[in-house]
Amino acid sequence: MKTLVIIGHPDIEASIVNKKWIEEMKLYPDLFTIHELEKEYPDGVIDIKIEQSLIESHGNLVLQFPVHWFNCPPILKKWLDEVFTDGWAFGKSGDNLKDRKMALGVTTGSRSDDYDKQGRYKYNLKEVLVPFEITAKYCKADYQSFFAFYGTDFSSQDEIDKSAKDYVDFLKKLI
Repeated sequence: MKTLVIIGHPDIEASIVNKKWIEEMKLYPDLFTIHELEKEYPDGVIDIKIEQSLIESHGNLVLQFPVHWFNCPPILKKWLDEVFTDGWAFGKSGDNLKDRKMALGVTTGSRSDDYDKQGRYKYNLKEVLVPFEITAKYCKADYQSFFAFYGTDFSSQDEIDKSAKDYVDFLKKLI
């Protein structure tokens, strides 16, 4: 089954890396469904049943976003809050994410050494992203960790192009 990639980017047109990743994934339409929340829901009103059906019709689930205030952008947080409901994603009868591979694709404007015990933020990116891992595990999904691109503000086009190919390779390993 195809992998569903939920894009939670507040301004994909201004993006450099996330937009390149989407372009690379589009080369494999038989493997990936790209679902851009800001384009689908410009008014912020999420159709929960459609979103749940979309997840159910795919094998794996990937959340792709730029790290925004050490979390995900608001549209993706809203999506998680509204779509991962009791009785659907967790709870007594909520098993729609059970054993489903779930991963993250994230970008940061800062360099990787900023995400270090001795760095500017004092926490590594794995620690910053723990809430997503806990969410996946709470819903009994099979958390597959994350793919990260650091330093979007400092990177060359060659580095960005390579990251897109590496990201798709990471996603293919989920299948």
